[in-house]
Amino acid sequence: MGYFCPWEEGEAGQGTAGRAGHRGQPRCGRQLGTNPTAFPEGSRAGREHPGAMSRPLSDQERRKQISIRGIVGAESVAELKRGFNRHLHFTLVKDRNVATPRDYYFALAHTVRDHLVGRWIRTQQYYYEKDPKRIYYLSLEFYMGRTLQNTMINLGLQNACDEAVYQLGLDMEELEEIEEDAGLGNGGLGRLAACFLDSMATLGLAAYGYGIRYEYGIFNQKIRDGWQVEEADDWLRHGNPWEKARPEYMLPVHFYGRVEHSASGAKWIDTQVVLALPYDTPVPGYMNNTVNTMRLWSARAPNDFNLRDFNVGDYIQAVLDRNLAENISRVLYPNDNFFEGKELRLKQEYFVVAATLQDIIRRFKASKFGSTDSVRTVFDSFPDQVAIQLNDTHPAMAIPELMRIFVDIEKLPWDKAWDITKRTFAYTNHTVLPEALERWPVDLVEKLLPRHLQIIYEINQRHLDHIASLFPNDVDRLRRMSLIEEGDTKRINMAHLCIVGSHAVNGVAKIHSEIVKTQVFEDFAELEPEKFQNKTNGITPRRWLLLCNPGLAELIAEKIGEDYVRDLSQLTKLHEFVDDDLFIREVAKVKQENKVKFALYLEKEYKVKINPSSMFDVHVKRIHEYKRQLMNCLHIITMYNRIRRDPAKLFVPRTVIIGGKAAPGYHMAKMIIKLINAVAQVVNNDPMVGSKLKVIFLENYRVSLAEKVIPATDLSEQISTAGTEASGTGNMKFMLNGALTIGTMDGANVEMAEEAGEENLFIFGMRVEDVTELDRKGYNAQVYYDRLPELKQAVDQIKSGFFSPKDPNLFNDVVNMLFHHDRFKVFADYEAYVKCQEKVSELYLNSKAWTKMVIRNIAAAGKFSSDRTIKEYARDIWHVEPSDLKIPPPNEPRDAGQDKTPNGTAA
Repeated sequence: MGYFCPWEEGEAGQGTAGRAGHRGQPRCGRQLGTNPTAFPEGSRAGREHPGAMSRPLSDQERRKQISIRGIVGAESVAELKRGFNRHLHFTLVKDRNVATPRDYYFALAHTVRDHLVGRWIRTQQYYYEKDPKRIYYLSLEFYMGRTLQNTMINLGLQNACDEAVYQLGLDMEELEEIEEDAGLGNGGLGRLAACFLDSMATLGLAAYGYGIRYEYGIFNQKIRDGWQVEEADDWLRHGNPWEKARPEYMLPVHFYGRVEHSASGAKWIDTQVVLALPYDTPVPGYMNNTVNTMRLWSARAPNDFNLRDFNVGDYIQAVLDRNLAENISRVLYPNDNFFEGKELRLKQEYFVVAATLQDIIRRFKASKFGSTDSVRTVFDSFPDQVAIQLNDTHPAMAIPELMRIFVDIEKLPWDKAWDITKRTFAYTNHTVLPEALERWPVDLVEKLLPRHLQIIYEINQRHLDHIASLFPNDVDRLRRMSLIEEGDTKRINMAHLCIVGSHAVNGVAKIHSEIVKTQVFEDFAELEPEKFQNKTNGITPRRWLLLCNPGLAELIAEKIGEDYVRDLSQLTKLHEFVDDDLFIREVAKVKQENKVKFALYLEKEYKVKINPSSMFDVHVKRIHEYKRQLMNCLHIITMYNRIRRDPAKLFVPRTVIIGGKAAPGYHMAKMIIKLINAVAQVVNNDPMVGSKLKVIFLENYRVSLAEKVIPATDLSEQISTAGTEASGTGNMKFMLNGALTIGTMDGANVEMAEEAGEENLFIFGMRVEDVTELDRKGYNAQVYYDRLPELKQAVDQIKSGFFSPKDPNLFNDVVNMLFHHDRFKVFADYEAYVKCQEKVSELYLNSKAWTKMVIRNIAAAGKFSSDRTIKEYARDIWHVEPSDLKIPPPNEPRDAGQDKTPNGTAA
């Protein structure tokens, strides 16, 4: 890496036909090279590749060169090389003598971005002309990961870029590794938002993602002496080639101040102003020339910020104080499934909705072709033109904010404003854990957003009057359904605000939506049953198959064609090949190639030699008690003890891989990480165990690491206590990539078992009703400890300091929690889990039977595409139709009458 191609364009280069893919030993073990017809005889490329067609093709080369990775044309390769050299020279101001690998990455990123820009502008022009209903997805988190490869795939450029980069003498995989993950999310909720943006663009919906451009994303996790240590994620330090700042759309956001009431209505005055500067990132659909926008807001201090207050001449301090305003978009709160009631967090939540709603209303008013003036001044059609989806309660302040705009600024009567607001908003609930539900102290809201508190009180009063009219004298019901919770500290229940202020409320898996209706928000569901829906989550097959597992993607396309990329339900056609010996062997071969590649990665990064034929047993997700990494840990200890007890006995070799981040303030989660690392230390260094069992804790689990580990996984661990995981999406990624699931009947596991047949998953443990019954009787951990000798031995080892000889009491807190306040009942499912794991090992010995089960799982994974999820949102909640219209690419003429460029098209 770091050297430049020794030849210039026009000089003879190295032929491509003889090389089996240039993405390492090939990224997927298959040739990703050129289409044999891409360099016709006599073409310039044919001259550049003199030996390209002069020998018989190998089997790999004869493989159908499918277009899911794009066709390589000689002209496109030459154009990409020209673009690359131009950007290296003009954008980065470097030549080959001083360019670094990072410069090469940026040159390639800018070259690929060039192919986006025309499509992006044209898409926005099209929306202004047609004025479709627009979908606004509001989320405090967008966990995008890397952009380069995903963009190449969605534009059909990947093979051409591979070829161009190869001809330039560079290594594509090395360039891709340089890109920083955009880690603007904690876990599932933020990654779901990213998958949804991909699907909305692919389905041709006029959709926008709105969030915050955090300067520091989710922290980088380092493991030092087995402990998690957090480091700041300075992901923007080298710049971000994918975003475009839009200072011309900067907007004011107000905080603090007071409210003045007069005959003309309420006025919020004496506020502190912070400016919201938008940064736009293109979101390309898959091969349809649609490019939507994700707009992230960055906080900026206005020029007079604090300067007016400093009439004593402390100008320097006044300028330095501008940081106070700009801190709003400084850092992502690193909590997953935990509510942190800090003032800065509430500022972030209001900041994003205040800026976004101004933008939405500006676009609504001006959304006529060729016009930036306000052409719509009446709001009756607002819900027909605008749908706003609240991704959890974090953007809930959008409801009182839209009411404030309608009532105070646009002077609409309250009832009309409320009707429009309800018809515009919809709310997605992501968790049933009580500690995760947002409840803001009234005092804090009053200080920061005084007018909004008044509006929330008014909403609540009218809501409670309505309940009282339906259920006279039912004071308890009024208390349960109020938006304001009384107690030591008065709090606003944000989920209640979202339900009352939305026309649709959905959970994210069938079982979760049922719990939402029958338990968490039972009173609300009884009042308006038609409001509550289910929308089972999904994942984008572009990133989670084509990008991360090209070998499997190509194999599937050979069998059933390439249309499945846009319609994942077509995977059911794979059922025809469950007994096809050749297909079984090929699926197993792809998995083995992925495992070898990941084993090499682990050896390089962790200096641990992994047996690639061992079962890769993987548990990657946020570290949380409800996800029960502790149960996995107890199973590792049990396997270790069994090997030690009878070293000669047959043992199916396993590599247990656990990864995930713990919230920095979550003591128990951090102790769990330390325990896993302590157990790994003992297991991996015991000569009696050898290569039979290895334990790896994956450091700094993130999107780009998920793309490596998921395709290499044999067994996917989805073992939350039934009734606690809303859906899960990692479980779907593993299923699609040919891993088998060991799991409880929780979240989307239930539907995965429905689709594939329960016999094709390893299901164990308590169901929701069993957990409820155990709660009723009272869970007593001691009973299980006394009854199960292997469990007792494992717990005793942790307790006695076997895994922490230098500090025998190190894990007292963990043991104490397991016995006395384990809400997630690890011991209750331990026995069933260990027995189920024995079945897993037994099946793994029979490679053919295992792979047949893998194929059945892949064939049943079609339901779990985010395209299907978004189609359901579009039909049932947003009332829009996906469009399969292909906007003409920039190099083709637009339709007559469409060639005028409206003002402000890219907004």
